[in-house]
Amino acid sequence: MNIRIITIASLLIALPVSAQKKKTVVNDSNTPLHLLQPAYQGTYGDLTPEQVKKEVDRVFAYIDKETPARVVDKNTGKVITNYTTMGEEAQLERGAFRLASYEWGVTYSALIAASEATGDTRYMDYVQNRFRFLAEVAPHFKRVYKEKGTTDPQLLQILTPHALDDAGAVCAAMVKVRLKDPSLPVDELIRNYFDFIINKEYRLADGTFARNRPQHNTLWLDDMFMGIPAVAQMSYYDKEQKDKYLAEAVRQFLQFADRMFIPEKGLYRHGWVESSSDHPAFCWARANGWAMLTACELLDVLPEDYPQRAKVMDYFRAHVRGVTALQSGEGLWHQLLDRNDSYLETSATAIYVYCLAHAINKGWIDAIAYGPVAHLGWHAVAGKINAEGQVEGTCVGTGMAFDPAFYYYRPVNVYAAHGYGPVLWAGAEMIRLLKNQYPQMNDSAVQYYQVKQKTTAPIFAIDTEEKKD
Repeated sequence: MNIRIITIASLLIALPVSAQKKKTVVNDSNTPLHLLQPAYQGTYGDLTPEQVKKEVDRVFAYIDKETPARVVDKNTGKVITNYTTMGEEAQLERGAFRLASYEWGVTYSALIAASEATGDTRYMDYVQNRFRFLAEVAPHFKRVYKEKGTTDPQLLQILTPHALDDAGAVCAAMVKVRLKDPSLPVDELIRNYFDFIINKEYRLADGTFARNRPQHNTLWLDDMFMGIPAVAQMSYYDKEQKDKYLAEAVRQFLQFADRMFIPEKGLYRHGWVESSSDHPAFCWARANGWAMLTACELLDVLPEDYPQRAKVMDYFRAHVRGVTALQSGEGLWHQLLDRNDSYLETSATAIYVYCLAHAINKGWIDAIAYGPVAHLGWHAVAGKINAEGQVEGTCVGTGMAFDPAFYYYRPVNVYAAHGYGPVLWAGAEMIRLLKNQYPQMNDSAVQYYQVKQKTTAPIFAIDTEEKKD
């Protein structure tokens, strides 16, 4: 016992001696403090096309598994292969997502872009296989509907569209892939979709796409994307009427923008009601994403010398400036863009990443100014892809309101299909961007360069001689 006491006592005596050893204090005299690494939230910095593709593949594997292309008996679950004898019991096999929703129209367009950006044919195969399947089964569901007066609601969305949501995004994607593969039997579906868009959709007196929800003669910013890209794509599909469709697409864009763009904010309001004396500005993030994406889709189609192209581009660039100024430090954007106490939302962020990267790749905006914004945004989006390939943090489908609480408290859900197409599209365009530009860390910040920098120094100046090369 005495030995133990002596041992413990000696240790207690020794402790203050070790504690007296001086610790080196990092200060301005002994350490270059500017080289200390920032404690960035989430991932920041280096990014390669290979890293982006891994994330794209994770999402793709998940949606491929969750979107079967089969007809089943809704009572028994048995797969139906003989479509000629099927009746009202027939429906598309249910996965996590619907094959003909507008959200999946975005996903199809995104996968077309991903296939082009990477050369991975699996993405295009997915699109072609789903469209071929829908084209094959649609006439049989149409027969059932005529005979029984009812059929699978998912097919009714194709056969009898009642809103731009039912028609526009899928139509635009079908035109894109049909132009690449003339053998794809989707012409009847395209014509049916487009007939609704151009002839049956409700409009204001001046022809602007409109709704009678939640108020009479309401413009939804979402409807820019739900209708205009399909009209623009038809200028490629029906070349005899190219001028007509280009004019209509531009007219719709400008009539929406003239009412809904807020110049002092550089943002769009979500809704506009014709009878209202005031037009409140709730700048919902995803709707602003649809507007920015619409501008990209329209500018892609418009000839360089088109008379009103410059006006569309002016709106686009002003919108880019307004949106990028509001990116959060984490890289995501807020549910209501100009209210930073609203939650950070994934689908809108992914749309902005796509649009910024696409605009840089097209030469519409400057890589130095906007490359790092897209870069940071992609890191943030990738951080929302979980191990299963699900996209987290996406706001569910959203109507329109004129108070902030509606937007602040919209739920988020991994099964909100709105997140998947934008994430895939953003990834595809970031791969293109990273192949065209040379981002590198300089003074702990991502900088975009048009030529590869040869230095590995943590802080460096540009070699002006190299720049001339």
